[in-house]
Amino acid sequence: MATRLTFVCHGSTVATRKTAFPLDEPLESHAFEAAAGLAARLQLPAGRAVFSGPAQRCRQTAELLGPAVLVDDELADWNLGAWAGRTLDELAAAAPNDVRTWITDPTARPHGGEPLTGLIDRVGQWMDRRNSRLVAVTHPAVIRSAIVHTLRAPADSFWRIDIAPLSVVEVRGRAGSWSLHP
Repeated sequence: MATRLTFVCHGSTVATRKTAFPLDEPLESHAFEAAAGLAARLQLPAGRAVFSGPAQRCRQTAELLGPAVLVDDELADWNLGAWAGRTLDELAAAAPNDVRTWITDPTARPHGGEPLTGLIDRVGQWMDRRNSRLVAVTHPAVIRSAIVHTLRAPADSFWRIDIAPLSVVEVRGRAGSWSLHP
């Protein structure tokens, strides 16, 4: 049986609306109802565990999808170090060269956190160790990295992928041989 990984983006938060790099924040109140609607559409088999990133917004979304949530630290959001809690506009005004470098050099980490290449490698390694069907609730950056890894695309293609709250992306295959399934 081929591995099937279904990535679900967590529901919306205040940071999502503000285009901010989030801290560990909860879902917005309306996101609970939207996530419950997604659960009805996904129709996961009874008893199937749902993997979740450790952030509160991921755990809350995962709890609405399945009865058992398995928190996996490797599904954590992109570590953006000192930029956490700040908006992109604020950073662009305060440190435009740092933001420009961050967007154009996938190995850069002006925020002191994880470089883009590190994020893509982390996510790719997590994917390549899976060998079953599973659902993982995580962050837009993690899902974008999974798509880049699946397509074996250059790291800068990460910036041309948009993942909205509660988006679902499925990949199938096995280590080194993934395909994207819309």
